[in-house]
Amino acid sequence: MSVIRRPGVLGRTTQRRLVGATAALSAATVETVAVVSWFVLVVESRTVSTAMAGLGILFCGSLLRTGVFGMATRSIGDLLRPQRLVTAMVLTGSWIVWLLVAEWVGGVGGVVAAALTLAVVLTGQFTLERYVFRFEHRYDGDSLLTSVANPATLVPGALIALGATTLLATAWFTDWSFTTALFSVREMSLFLRIQAYQLGALAFWLVSLFAQQHRLRRILEP
Repeated sequence: MSVIRRPGVLGRTTQRRLVGATAALSAATVETVAVVSWFVLVVESRTVSTAMAGLGILFCGSLLRTGVFGMATRSIGDLLRPQRLVTAMVLTGSWIVWLLVAEWVGGVGGVVAAALTLAVVLTGQFTLERYVFRFEHRYDGDSLLTSVANPATLVPGALIALGATTLLATAWFTDWSFTTALFSVREMSLFLRIQAYQLGALAFWLVSLFAQQHRLRRILEP
């Protein structure tokens, strides 16, 4: 009855859910494109030029992803303020550390160690992002340690680490591809080729989408 008497409540709730769903889709897509592009560039070609190009793509993607969070939860204004640039830099560094740990340890152990490291670092990054965009007041009295352990940051960090593990495992340990001819015209043929890491990228996007939805829902619908 309270909803019927106050239709504005239903409208605000629907608007928040729509904003959250749109922001989650945008954030997951931006992050997937940036991370996968950087990953492919770095793994397939270890040159200075590709490393710099990949780093640029990763940072721009991190900045955009942070901007999406800002627009959904607060505003896009002052996105380039130093403290907000720091959140994008930390996000960029999270992925670099993830790959370095995986390669340093090597094998299955490296993938597991990298996943755990990424989960911890991303949880910290999500916490920092919430504070930078001034959402710590929703948890009055919480310490920094309590905020880090909050499901709004801990669960998304773990989920994205799981998606990243799938991407890394399909690229390192799976030598599988599927090729089929779509059509042929005289001497020209169009082929469709699907590789294992592409399925890993799709899995990463799906997990990232779920993680961002969880994170934004807990902020927009407290």
